[in-house]
Amino acid sequence: MTHTANMNPRIIEGLYCEALVLSDEVRGAFDLSGRLNLVTEIEDMARVALSCEALRTTTRMMHAVAWLLNHRAYFMGELSAFQLRRYGRLSPDFPTADPERALLLAPNLRDLIASTEHFYARLLRLDRSWRETERMQPSAIDRLRERLAQSAA
Repeated sequence: MTHTANMNPRIIEGLYCEALVLSDEVRGAFDLSGRLNLVTEIEDMARVALSCEALRTTTRMMHAVAWLLNHRAYFMGELSAFQLRRYGRLSPDFPTADPERALLLAPNLRDLIASTEHFYARLLRLDRSWRETERMQPSAIDRLRERLAQSAA
C-alpha cells in the first residue's frame, strides 16, 4: 500500500483521537441509566427511539474506531497491506438515523447523531479514495507478468 496524500499516519492518528472523543460523547449521551422509568405511550415511543438510535450510533462509532485501529496497525507494521485491504473495510451502506425516531429525541442527541454520521462519511470518503488509488496501481501478479514478459523478449 502506498502512502497517499489522504492516507498517512498523522491523519489516521488525528482521526483516531477525534473518534475516541466522539465515542466518549456518544457513550455519555446515551447512558440509559435513570431514563427507563418512563410511563406514558409517547414517552415509551421516545424510549424505543432512544434505544434504537443509541444502538445504531454506538455501532457506527465502533465500526469507525475498528477501521482506524486497522489502519494504525498497518502503519505500525502489525498488518500487511493485504490484510488491511481484506479486513479494513467500512460498510458503505451503514444506516443513518431514522428521521421519525430522531424527532422524538432531544436536539443535543440529534446533533450528536449527525456528528457521528458526518464523521463516518468522512472515513468512507477516505476509504473509497484509498481503494481507488490501490485499484489504479498494478497488482503484484501483473508486475510479475510484466517482468516475465520483458525477460522473455
